[in-house]
Amino acid sequence: MSDEVWERHANPWSGWSRISIPPLFVAAIWSREWIGWWPLALVALVCIWTWWNPRAFRKPDDLDNWMSKGVFGERVWIARKTTPIPAHHGKMPHILAIVSGLGLLPLAWGLWVLDPWPVISGLILVMGGKLWFLDRMVWLIEDTGGFESKR
Repeated sequence: MSDEVWERHANPWSGWSRISIPPLFVAAIWSREWIGWWPLALVALVCIWTWWNPRAFRKPDDLDNWMSKGVFGERVWIARKTTPIPAHHGKMPHILAIVSGLGLLPLAWGLWVLDPWPVISGLILVMGGKLWFLDRMVWLIEDTGGFESKR
């Protein structure tokens, strides 16, 4: 994403509304039982929303909130190969990515067989891992002082 898009994505409305993407995707896939092939159109809409979401909101007036810090922390994390980060931030984001990734297994299985319990379990892992990751990004941005340069 461009600098402009990252700044718009830091709007808390962008970050918090982005949390809707996994449940919307699940609802789109699950709906195949009720509406035949139309879920393909719903999946396409969720994909469009995923792309458009960081661009949909204006730059925030105030960055002193958890979600804005998390978004800017993600940006620092992504740039860690060119701009080193403190060593104590290096491992946990990878672990949380694995947790989220593992959540895809029961989620996909549950959607395949239309069993709500693996779907719910998978969503908890996917979304819980992502939210915990964002919390770590808040810590990262506060530790690196990168947030101060964004004000």
